[in-house]
Amino acid sequence: MKYEESSEMDIAYDILSKKGEPVYYKDLITEVIKKKAKPVQSLSRAIAEVYTQINMDSRFQHTGKSMWGLTEWNPPETKRGASSSSASSGSPKTSRLREKKLESIQEG
Repeated sequence: MKYEESSEMDIAYDILSKKGEPVYYKDLITEVIKKKAKPVQSLSRAIAEVYTQINMDSRFQHTGKSMWGLTEWNPPETKRGASSSSASSGSPKTSRLREKKLESIQEG
């Protein structure tokens, strides 16, 4: 990846993809600024700008304690009230049969 020609968000995405785990926001942004190799007048302003962009980009997810990761690392949340899968619905008799099948598979 040619970092000088890439956007800050694409660089941040590349960094997180390669690390494979959440990164402290300041470390991530500092690394983005270094890889971009663009002159920065004010480091605090540059950090604020990149942080704002990360915050608005749906590829990134705040994981808590000032750590950022990629949204793709976490499965999508299911909405409440959505139709449940057929495996979880059914009569009590069907549920018991499924439980017995599961037990026999686990035993055997």
